[in-house]
Amino acid sequence: MPRMTAAAAAVEILKREGVTNAFGVPGAAINPFYRELKNVGGVNHTLARHVEGASHMAEGYTRAKAGNIGVCIGTSGPAGTDMITGLYSAIADSIPILCITGQAPVSKLHKEDFQAVDIATIAKPVTKAATTVLEAAQVPGVFQQAFHLMRSGRPGPVLIDLPIDVQLTEIEFDPETYEPLPVYKPRATRAQAEKALSFLLESERPLIVAGGGIINADATDLLVELAELTNIPVISTLMGWGTIPDDHELAAGMVGVQTAHRYGNATFLESDFVLGIGNRWANRHTGYNMDAYTKGRKFVHVDVEPTQLGKIFAPDYGIASDAKAALELFVEIAKEWKAAGKLPDFSAWAASAQERKATLQRRTHFENIPMKPQRVYEEMNKAFGPDTRYVTTIGLSQIAAAQFLHVYKPRHWINCGQAGPLGWTIPAAIGVATADPETPVVALSGDYDFQFMIEELAVAAQHKVPYVHVLVNNAYLGLIRQAQGGLGINFEVNLEFENINTPEIGVYGVDHVKVAEGLGVKAIRVTDPEKLGEALEEAKKLAVEFQVPVVVEAILERITNIAMSKTVDMSDVTEFEELATEPGHAPTAIKALKV
Repeated sequence: MPRMTAAAAAVEILKREGVTNAFGVPGAAINPFYRELKNVGGVNHTLARHVEGASHMAEGYTRAKAGNIGVCIGTSGPAGTDMITGLYSAIADSIPILCITGQAPVSKLHKEDFQAVDIATIAKPVTKAATTVLEAAQVPGVFQQAFHLMRSGRPGPVLIDLPIDVQLTEIEFDPETYEPLPVYKPRATRAQAEKALSFLLESERPLIVAGGGIINADATDLLVELAELTNIPVISTLMGWGTIPDDHELAAGMVGVQTAHRYGNATFLESDFVLGIGNRWANRHTGYNMDAYTKGRKFVHVDVEPTQLGKIFAPDYGIASDAKAALELFVEIAKEWKAAGKLPDFSAWAASAQERKATLQRRTHFENIPMKPQRVYEEMNKAFGPDTRYVTTIGLSQIAAAQFLHVYKPRHWINCGQAGPLGWTIPAAIGVATADPETPVVALSGDYDFQFMIEELAVAAQHKVPYVHVLVNNAYLGLIRQAQGGLGINFEVNLEFENINTPEIGVYGVDHVKVAEGLGVKAIRVTDPEKLGEALEEAKKLAVEFQVPVVVEAILERITNIAMSKTVDMSDVTEFEELATEPGHAPTAIKALKV
C-alpha cells in the first residue's frame, strides 16, 4: 500500500473529486498542506489578499459552472473565522464549497496555543459539517464524506480543520483505487408528480415559481420545456433568474418587495395556483404580509430538502425531490396529458402576462447630471450582450440591477441572495472569471461594497483575471439610508468628504480610480450619462488588452430612491420615480412599451 502524508492524501482526493482550482492564503499551521499542493500538483492555486476573499472566490467559482466545487484554504485561528462569512453565504444559497483550515497540534488544542480556536464548533451553524480531524488515518474518509455531503440533498459547504501534526503524519492510502461516494438526492414519485399537476386541472391562472434549486440541479431546459408544454408563465426568483430567458414569451418577471418587476407582481397577484420548484419563499420574494402573498391561490412546493416544506407557510401539497427528478416527471406527464387533450388552455392567461410586461414598466432614460442610477442599467443593457455573466451582492445597486438588467441563461446572474455580505462582489467575480475565462463577466457594486474588499483587485491583476466592474458611486449607504427613512432618520450613512488629494471629485470622497490603478487594474470615471456607453465599450477593450479588471465608475446623484415596499408587502410597492409612459422612457426594456 502506498504511504504518504495525510496532507498528500487530501490533495490526491481533491483531484479525484474533480477539483482543479483552489483559493487561499498560506500560514504556518497549513504550510504542510501547501507543500503537498506543490509536490502532488494538479490543483491550481490563487493567492487571495484576504481569507474572506478566498471564501467568496470559491463560492463564485462553484456558481459559475454545474459540477464545480470551489475550495478555500487558510491557516489556523483568524483565517477560519475570516471565512465564516463565506460559509454563511454558501449555506444560505445552497452552494457547495470546501473550506480547509490549519490547526494547532492535537496535543495543544486545549492549551490556548497561538492562533488555536475551535473553528469546527464556530462553523457548525453555517456548514453541513465541520470537523477537526484528530487522527491522520481518518483524513481520507473525512474528505470523501465532505464531497458526498456537499453534493447530496440540499447542497452546501463543509469545513475540514487539520491540525499540523495530522497533516504531517504518514498514512497508507492508495489514490488509484479511490472512488467518490454516490450522491444522494430524493426523487419524486410518479404518483406525487401527478398529484402536483392535478392542481392545474382546477386552475385558470397558474404560475411556476422557478428557484435556484433548478439551476443547482442543472435542469433549466426541463423547466422551459414544462412551461412551453403547459403554456404557463414563469416567475423567476432572484436566485432562479436565468432559468428561463427574460425575452421568452412565458417569462413573467420577478416578484417581491425589492428585486421585482411591476408586471411580475401584478401577474402574481392575478394568479390562482403557484407551482414552486427549487425555491424557498424568501422574504424578499414573499414579503412579510403572507396573507397578501397566499390569499386566493393554492400552492405546490417542490424542494430537495424535506424540512423546507412548510417552513415559511404550509403549501397545499409538498414534494421532497431534486428539481431535475421532479421536472423530468412533470414533463413526462404533461406530454401525456397534452396528447390526451387533458390540459386546460392557458393561452389567454399567458397573453395577459405579456400584456402587463409590455405596459407596466419603470423609466430608465434620464439625462440628469449627476446621473440617475436607472440610466446606468440602460447603458449596461446596450453594452453587454446575452452571454454576459453578472456578479453582484447587495444594496440599491443590486436591487436596481434586478429591476432593469436582462438575463438570458442560467448561471449568468450570480448573486448572494440570502446573506448579502458587502465586499462579496470583487472576489466572487474573480472566482467566476477563473472558472470560465471564455464568458464575459461584469461585476456591479455600490461604492461601499466596492471598498469592503477592494484589495482583491490586486489578485485579479496578479493572476490576469479580466472582467469589467461597474461601480455606481453616490458616496452614501443608499439602501440603509432608504430604510432609515421609515424611522425618520438619516444617521451614519454618509460617506462624503472632500478628498484633499483629488479636489476635482468634490464631496465624493474616495478616489476609486487612483486606488484601483494603485492595485494594478484599469479604471475610468464617468460623470455624463451620454459618455457612459463609450466608457463601457472602452472598458471591454482594455480588459482584453491588459488582461486585468477594468473599473467603470459612474458618479450618481447623491440621493435616489429605488422602487420597493415600505411595508415589506409585495402588494404594496412604492414607485419613487416617474414611470415609463412612452417608449423613449425605457428604450432597453425587454418588451417595447405599449401605450
